[in-house]
This record gives sequence, structure tokens and C-alpha cells, in this order.
Amino acid sequence: MNKEQLLEVMAQKANITKKQAGEALEALTGGIVDALKKGKSVALTGFGTFKTSKRAARQGVNPATGAKIQIPAAVVPKFSAGKGLKEAVRK
Repeated sequence: MNKEQLLEVMAQKANITKKQAGEALEALTGGIVDALKKGKSVALTGFGTFKTSKRAARQGVNPATGAKIQIPAAVVPKFSAGKGLKEAVRK
């Protein structure tokens, strides 16, 4: 499912226009991104939790040349599925 298809489903289920669904989706994703930028987590009960994790600097290998490269430390987003989502997908 792509974003366009998701907006169609949201519009139908919430009985709103596709434009309103797009605005709602942008507000949701924007809010999650803003919280993660501030180092906070976002928990949606029954769905899951968005949080950040620190990835340490490490050494890697360029697959094309075989040269060793230094990969810098980074903060990356993580998602942990909630119990409700896990159960819904299993069935």
C-alpha cells in the first residue's frame, strides 16, 4: 500500500475528504518526527511505540573497493509494534 492508497482508506473510514485525510496524515507524521527530534518517544497504545536509538561509530568496508571506511555515530528511529498490532497481523 502506498501513501495515495492509504489516504483513500483513511478518507473512507473516517468519512472525510481525501484532502482532509492528507492533512491528518501530515499532522500525525509531523508530530511524530518533531517528538523524535527532541529525543522523546511516541506511544500509540495497541499500535506501537516510535523512539530513537543511538548507533555507535563503527568501521565498515566499501563493497566495491574493499577499502575500510569509518561510519560515524548516528541517532536512528526505531519502531516497536504493540500487542494489538502483533495480534491483528498474526490472524
